[in-house]
Amino acid sequence: MKQENFAGDSPCLVNIHNAACGNGYFRKEIWTGKHAQVTVMSIPIGGEVGLELHEGFDQILMVEYGVASVYVGKTKQEVKFFGSANSGCAVMIPAGVWHNLINEQNVPLKIVSVYAPPHHPVGTVHKTKFDSDLADY
Repeated sequence: MKQENFAGDSPCLVNIHNAACGNGYFRKEIWTGKHAQVTVMSIPIGGEVGLELHEGFDQILMVEYGVASVYVGKTKQEVKFFGSANSGCAVMIPAGVWHNLINEQNVPLKIVSVYAPPHHPVGTVHKTKFDSDLADY
């Protein structure tokens, strides 16, 4: 599903906390520029971002609401618990590092994700993690 409010050629001012906390979708693109992209995510109770590795870009994950259990590793086999990130915390993931954020709390986890360079198509909306997994990019 796509949205039509892309503003990549223009500056964008948004209350990112409200955008993240008001988002009910697994992933929703907020803004995509030439060199960066902002998405918001809602991870359900017991859910996860999903173990992933980005070869060509860095990612910053900011927790706006809830607590994320953060797992990282240089290889898939070495992924282990790195720490807990609560509201106001940011996790910086360099390219080439395996990572996952898991919601082990009893409230939805609300996250802002910044990719540099952009990763998802403009207007991306994934209602569920299953939808995201089907997109496979």
